[in-house]
Amino acid sequence: MTATEIDITADLIRDLLSERHPGLADLPVRLGARGWDNQVWRLGDDLAVRLPWATRSADALLRKEHAWLPLLAPGLPLRVPVPQHLCEPSERFPRPWLVTTWVPGEPADRAPATRGDAAADGLAAFLTALHRPAPDDAPDGRDRGGRLADTAEHLARALASAAGRELVSDPDGIRAVWEDAAAAPEWTGPRIWLHGDLHPANVVTTDGTFSGVIDFGDLFAGDPACDLAAAWTLLPDGALDRFHAAYRPAADAATLRRARGWAVLRALAAVEIADAGVHGRPGGKATWGPPAHAALRRLTATLRR
Repeated sequence: MTATEIDITADLIRDLLSERHPGLADLPVRLGARGWDNQVWRLGDDLAVRLPWATRSADALLRKEHAWLPLLAPGLPLRVPVPQHLCEPSERFPRPWLVTTWVPGEPADRAPATRGDAAADGLAAFLTALHRPAPDDAPDGRDRGGRLADTAEHLARALASAAGRELVSDPDGIRAVWEDAAAAPEWTGPRIWLHGDLHPANVVTTDGTFSGVIDFGDLFAGDPACDLAAAWTLLPDGALDRFHAAYRPAADAATLRRARGWAVLRALAAVEIADAGVHGRPGGKATWGPPAHAALRRLTATLRR
């Protein structure tokens, strides 16, 4: 990871806005979040400024959001950060940045959904609306959404690392869920639009249910199982069956098996990120641990159903 050398402050953002969009420069500016790729600063009541601050890949991800998300957003039932202005690099800030709409609510890693039926229906409605066939020039998922069997080495390393530090309690059960998923028939349908990174920090809640989805930087087209994995990490206990009944078209058994495999990979990554000794920038994210451990518990329980 390569950190941006310039210190991102409210004063810098006001200066950048004065240069590019002076009509916005007098709005209040306050830090919203320091994410994995970007810093998000709230701009007034309804807008936000997103600036890449660490990973070099963030530049391309912001451009991808600006290109595609405005086309998808009108059909989505939950609020999303719709790009308003893409601002090119300058002497003051040598990377592209975005002005988007602000999505109110609390990230689900800090405020988990508690109203199970409403959350299941909301997530199913969102994914039903998003999961439409994508055009030929839609982006690919790189290391996401491909063949699960190709992740065998990654799974083995992640599981050995987590088990070695006693971060997981049932490594054999976790491996068994993944092996069953990797053996499932591959997706043969059309390339489907996917969010690509539906973990709890990228979904926001209001009054105990989901109200918005943020960070579409990993948006791509591929196997819907990649997004359906989110049901195990986002929903409270007892809501999975309702979600699967509400999602359309209903996922077949092979897709659900693959989804469990992607959920294992995502949950293991979150367990490691939650540990303060791993991924030192921007530090351990303790709030990622509880939903990840809950997901692994639910996933290994499926072996006994």
